[in-house]
Amino acid sequence: MDPQDLRGSRVIDPITLVVLQNGLQQVCNEMDLAFVRAAFSPVISEALDRSDGIYHRDTGELIAQGELGLPVFVGTMQFSTQAVIERVKEQGITLEEGDVFIVNDPYLGGTHLMDVKFVKPFFYRGRLFAWLANTGHWPDTGGAVPGGFSANATEVEQEGLRLPPVKLYKRGALDAEILSIILSNIRIADQRIGDIKAQAAALAIGERRLTALLDRYGAETVEQAIGELKARASQQMRAKIAEIPDGTYEGEAYVDSDGVVDEPLRIAMRVDKQGETLTFDMAGSSPPCRGPMNSVIATTKSSIYLAVKHVFPDVPINAGTFEPLRIVEPEGTFLYAKYPRPVSGCAAEVSQRIAEAVFSALVKAIPDKLFAAPAGTSGNLSVGGYDPARKRSYVMYVISGGGYGGSTRGDGLSNGCSTIGISKTTPIEVMEQFYPVLFEEYSLAEGSGGAGEFRGGFGVNYKIRLRRGEARASMVMDHGRIGPQGAHGGEDGGVNRVRIVRAGVPYQPPHLSKDQGIGIAADDLIEVTTPGGGGFGNPLRRSPQEVARDVAHGYYTRNEAEARFGVSLKPDGSVDAEATMARRRRNGGDTARA
Repeated sequence: MDPQDLRGSRVIDPITLVVLQNGLQQVCNEMDLAFVRAAFSPVISEALDRSDGIYHRDTGELIAQGELGLPVFVGTMQFSTQAVIERVKEQGITLEEGDVFIVNDPYLGGTHLMDVKFVKPFFYRGRLFAWLANTGHWPDTGGAVPGGFSANATEVEQEGLRLPPVKLYKRGALDAEILSIILSNIRIADQRIGDIKAQAAALAIGERRLTALLDRYGAETVEQAIGELKARASQQMRAKIAEIPDGTYEGEAYVDSDGVVDEPLRIAMRVDKQGETLTFDMAGSSPPCRGPMNSVIATTKSSIYLAVKHVFPDVPINAGTFEPLRIVEPEGTFLYAKYPRPVSGCAAEVSQRIAEAVFSALVKAIPDKLFAAPAGTSGNLSVGGYDPARKRSYVMYVISGGGYGGSTRGDGLSNGCSTIGISKTTPIEVMEQFYPVLFEEYSLAEGSGGAGEFRGGFGVNYKIRLRRGEARASMVMDHGRIGPQGAHGGEDGGVNRVRIVRAGVPYQPPHLSKDQGIGIAADDLIEVTTPGGGGFGNPLRRSPQEVARDVAHGYYTRNEAEARFGVSLKPDGSVDAEATMARRRRNGGDTARA
């Protein structure tokens, strides 16, 4: 019976509804925690690059997702579950308890090849009740370079092993033949089995917890709650959208390049708001590109979902949340990748540019609810090689934070996680323990926050020295050409910078933020600076006392502060109010806060 058919059979009381809403959420949270605690790879266990959820048995629609999961997987896991359901129907596959499908095909509701999905049919008292699914970022899935972030790939086969939906577990038993195919096509295969079993164990935890919930409240009550929660999420989102003035709002964002052709890629975003719906049209965006910055449609849609969720964070997440959002599929652009277009940068980078374009459009309509652009890059850096001291190969994957944009509520956060998720940088002590590297610096990128009445937050600087052996470094980052956008007169944030010093000779990637397979040897150095957030509002309206405080903290130099904010400081660092007012008048600024 479909949950929608049960609504109206009897009214579920509000207390039970809230209890079940939190119960479903808790099932997903426990899956998240089990996955993290059992995983071998630091990118999952420390950086938290994973997600777990519950999905509708017939439609694959999202029912609940863990609070600790990456927001970008909200939409994509829904689409990958739908792809599994379609494959089961098309091929007449029999589902049995204990089955687990594995899939990472980007064109079947995925992201990039490193995001590997496990999808499990959940049976309750012999009947298929729902699907449990999770995603884990594997450190390597084969391909041209360690880590999978091939900046120069021109077809998906160069990016790694592509898996259609197949049963990795059959009736609870791991299929040794399929496993051997996978392990024979990826690096550090001996370390993957731990992540595979952790990913499957998380689903087993979800199975037990969801069974207990159904035992306690009954399948009919839970299904009724699922239908009601979906309807209420849709209602809440429609109410939020109704607050936006009707009209058409346009924004844009740019990807530095595709890694092959050194030209920026444009995302043209038009948002039409009518009544209680938002329609998103990206038809004016750049055509499909040669390099790996194409985005599959599942990632493109999910990026819009998460952008709107950033604007209205208090609306619960399930399939109903997305019902008022209409997306015109951008066929003929790089935002609708089809086989064999390479896509390794779509989830980590292009997704954030799509969200930035949404922010750029809607900040014109609802400035009090929005913000200037955040850093908008995951800063993907992978270093793979052989450690002669430990006599084993390794792949180190580094993600890094950046500045958030300023808003009417205040300055942007410094060193915050990326737009698409809650993943954090793996602690440097952990990376130094696992890999033959030394972090010589990890500091705020002073001056990188965009100037504004409310300035942007700051990115970070870090330096990694290879201690022994040889390795290859690859990076897929962004905002190296243009910093994150300021809003309502605020300046753009600082740009991403990458430099590699080999035998004392500095090397900068021709594409600024993207390169692959750079050979490094012991004592060579990798230097990265991540972007700062955009500023919000006219910098000449920023409180001079706040500017003086920023200078005292070392966030800006005196010269930067005077030039960018129009202040004058005395030798002791205090504000020269009269000179500041005169300077701001000369610059045409509003001196209301001077």
